[in-house]
Amino acid sequence: MVRNDTLRHQGMRKRLVDGLKIKGIKDSAVLEAIGTVPRHLFMESMFINFAYKDQAFPIGAGQTISQPYTVAFQTQLLEINKNDKVLEVGTGSGYQAAVLLEMGAKVFTIERQKELFAKVQHFLPEIGYTPAFFFGDGYKGLPDFAPFDKIIVTAGAPSVPEDLTGQLKIGGRMVIPVGNDRKQVMKVFIRISETEFKTEKHGNFVFVPLLKGTVNF
Repeated sequence: MVRNDTLRHQGMRKRLVDGLKIKGIKDSAVLEAIGTVPRHLFMESMFINFAYKDQAFPIGAGQTISQPYTVAFQTQLLEINKNDKVLEVGTGSGYQAAVLLEMGAKVFTIERQKELFAKVQHFLPEIGYTPAFFFGDGYKGLPDFAPFDKIIVTAGAPSVPEDLTGQLKIGGRMVIPVGNDRKQVMKVFIRISETEFKTEKHGNFVFVPLLKGTVNF
């Protein structure tokens, strides 16, 4: 059992998973991962009692931990297979990375906020999750480690970064919310060939904006 993960917390996660099923999440591996990762450990202590509500909450540096439904929805769209090589743009709290790792993916995660990067790089391994951490500009991805089976962007982009689509394997999937600061459309890009992509749209969401460059504190 993870430190400070009680039977009460596990029961709350089970209720959360039941709620996600009602909302249409069907991927059993996604539901199992959400039911396993101790979300309350990723949140500020004042929010512990709200950890298993289906809501987003602040995590500092102007960022949020996404609501569980959004995490589950994006992850379901990725269609994760065990040992998939996944690029996550926007580490944030580390919760999404933990869910992917719980599903057996090999996760490469990049964060532009030095404060969040330093915090999560220390915290995630403490609770048993060890992705490959990178501090950098998510718009540029990680070309030295490409190509990736899957790419997930956890912030709203005004347009689709070409650097990211170029780092996707043929047959790979990228999930990214695209739009303005107020509303984005969840899109899936499936790489058919070197030059051809199939695009799917999956409803409207609201994310914090995907910003360029890096921020040091």
